[in-house]
Amino acid sequence: GLCGKASLDAVRTTARWPLADTPPLRLTTELLSRLPERLRAAQRVFDRTGGLHAAALFGEDGELLDVREDVGRHNAVDKLVGRALQAGDLPLSRTVLMVSGRASFELAQKAVMAGIPVLAAVSAPSSLAVDLATETGMTLVGFLRGTSMNIYAGEHRIALPAPAGHA
Repeated sequence: GLCGKASLDAVRTTARWPLADTPPLRLTTELLSRLPERLRAAQRVFDRTGGLHAAALFGEDGELLDVREDVGRHNAVDKLVGRALQAGDLPLSRTVLMVSGRASFELAQKAVMAGIPVLAAVSAPSSLAVDLATETGMTLVGFLRGTSMNIYAGEHRIALPAPAGHA
C-alpha cells in the first residue's frame, strides 16, 4: 500500500526531470480521441489471447512510437520506459503515455519519473494519481473512449474545441 502524502513527497524529491515541456505540448481532443483505437489496433498479442493490457507512447502529433503488452499494466509501462532508457531517449518530454486500463498512482509515478507530461487511460484514475498529476503539472486524462474523456489535471495542454456556434 501507499501512504498518500509520503508517496507524493518521494516522487517530488526523486524525479530527475521536471514536467516542464518547453514549449508546452498542445494536444487536441480530436487527437486524444484517436489514441485508444490506435493502441488497440497495435495489440498483437491481445488479438490472440484476449487477456493482456497494453501501454503505448505516442508523439505529440499522434504518431505511435512504441507499444508493449503484458498481463500487468505496470509491466507494460516498465517495458516502454526501459526501452526508452536503453535507447537514451529519456526524458520523454514530447510524448503521451496511453494505457489500456486504469491510471493508478504507480503508473502516474512512472510517467513523472520518465518525464512524460501526459498520461491517458481508457478507464478511471485513482485519487492519488489525480493528486500526483496536480502536484507535478502532469496532464491526466481518464475515461478516454471515443470523443468522450475527463481531464483531471493539466488541462493547459489540451486545446478544447470551441462551443458550437462560436468561431
